[in-house]
Amino acid sequence: MCSPASRKCLCCNDMFHPDARNHRHQQFCAKDACRKASKAARQARWLAKPENRDYFRGSSNCERVRQWRLANSGYSRRKTAARSVALQDVLNPQSVENEPPAQSCTPSPLQDDLLLQPALIVGLIAVMTGHDVQDDIATTVRLYINRGRDILRMVPGGPLVPPP
Repeated sequence: MCSPASRKCLCCNDMFHPDARNHRHQQFCAKDACRKASKAARQARWLAKPENRDYFRGSSNCERVRQWRLANSGYSRRKTAARSVALQDVLNPQSVENEPPAQSCTPSPLQDDLLLQPALIVGLIAVMTGHDVQDDIATTVRLYINRGRDILRMVPGGPLVPPP
């Protein structure tokens, strides 16, 4: 198909090339003001026909619209399910009150081991130092705690605390 010839817009009087698919009917260019003028002209032509003059008036129109709404009941509802929330997870509301933890009849083996940690540490220190008396173990524990604090406060390149 050959390209359509230039045509003068009925609104702005500028020359334009009509769309190849509609070149026989297109009389307005693609500018926003011209498109609005084209729509106004189409509506005026439609309303000028005798069968369309009372299309939007009277009880028959109300009945026609009511029947259409019954047949197309979901047309005006927004489609909320199709929307997705970008970069956010949907958060379920949580209760503000603190609920007490559920009591279990059988304690977990891991909980048993955690309850025995102080005894494990005391036994480990007793084996490492050879002390069986609590006062001697307490003195050793204080030395280890102070040594650990010194290590955690140590600055790279600073003095090293000698072992006990």
